[in-house]
Amino acid sequence: MADLTTEFLGITSPNPFWLASAPPTDKEYNVRRAFEAGWGGVVWKTLGAEGPPVVNVNGPRYGAIWGADRRLLGLNNIELITDRPLDVNLAEMTRVKKDYPDRALIASIMVPCEEAAWKAILPRVAETNADGIELNFGCPHGMAERGMGSAVGQVPEYIQMVTEWCKQYYDRPVIVKLTPNITDIRHPARAAHAGNADAVSLINTINSITSVNLDAMAPEPMIGGKGTHGGYCGPAVKPIAMNMVAEISRDPQTAGLPISAIGGITTWRDAAEFIALGAGNVQVCTAAMTYGFKVVEEMISGLSDWMDEKGYASIEEFRGMATPNVTDWQYLDLNYVAKARISQDDCIKCGRCFAACEDTSHQAIAMSADRTFTVKDDECVACNLCVNVCPIEGCITMEEVPVGQVDERTGRVVSGDYSNWTVHPNNPSAAAAQ
Repeated sequence: MADLTTEFLGITSPNPFWLASAPPTDKEYNVRRAFEAGWGGVVWKTLGAEGPPVVNVNGPRYGAIWGADRRLLGLNNIELITDRPLDVNLAEMTRVKKDYPDRALIASIMVPCEEAAWKAILPRVAETNADGIELNFGCPHGMAERGMGSAVGQVPEYIQMVTEWCKQYYDRPVIVKLTPNITDIRHPARAAHAGNADAVSLINTINSITSVNLDAMAPEPMIGGKGTHGGYCGPAVKPIAMNMVAEISRDPQTAGLPISAIGGITTWRDAAEFIALGAGNVQVCTAAMTYGFKVVEEMISGLSDWMDEKGYASIEEFRGMATPNVTDWQYLDLNYVAKARISQDDCIKCGRCFAACEDTSHQAIAMSADRTFTVKDDECVACNLCVNVCPIEGCITMEEVPVGQVDERTGRVVSGDYSNWTVHPNNPSAAAAQ
């Protein structure tokens, strides 16, 4: 059996599945239920400084994007950090950590960008015996307008400065949570690294408006006839998160910086993909909010079964294996050629591939009078559009064609030798002959 035990920053948990800082980790009751369901760790919902209480809206806090089958694809939230008193949260964290010493418990923190504020809260958090802290530099709404959250995460100098304060006043692991609302994720990651952060976590939510109520003419969710931008999460953000994780993982300036991956993780496969890109563990929110805490059971069993099948005894055996294969476009092999192949046994003759290719692509699929669809190799550029629009998985595949191979029907060479091509210095996105 594969061992899912994970050691992240010296923090041991029975599996790599942690709950992210969010409504599911807002109180002791939730966290105990999560641990009983099997989660390896939690990041407690973000704590704020003592002072004027945080007040959340008493109305809709979530907007959503659904697929055709009403499956939740993306969730937009306008909820702020915890609105419960700091001393209550700290007392609950202390009790939970005492009762579940084998589970990871991380305190998420967001206080004003002032040294005194961080110096004041860190000793109190340390008293809970939490395994570490996560600096919330990512929240894009509400708190950002107060100079916190993504307002800090978008300024590398602030990230480094606050990280250095935390390393000075706190003696356990410091994780910096990064905002995706930035042009190049490497810059904040480098700043966290320069501030001696023990790890980074990403991504936090993406600034968004999911829908507009066309009767009230206001964004959803709507509070008293008004709406606001919120943070977008869920399966829809996974591709963005994976790219950002990969960018940090392969950046020479942050090489070796541990990563806790967040963003649309719903299944064991999602987790395995992030780990293959270098993540040491994963954090989950929307999947738990959609399906409940027991969704982790399928994640654990699925990952374990897959690792057994592949012969991986531990997470570390495949962590980062995909990272070396992430490259820039200019380094892709222009000698590689593939062609689409349609399985006539699996084809249901719906014609989606033909319509997509004929109208919007390369006119590389022929349709006979009896609606048999075949590929024109001399026109096919292997763009993969037909594979993606086909409703039958595996019906259309891409097969590699050896360099210089001749199409027997047309007598044309369907692939060539482009080894003498290079990237034009003034146009990096296009290849030009030397």
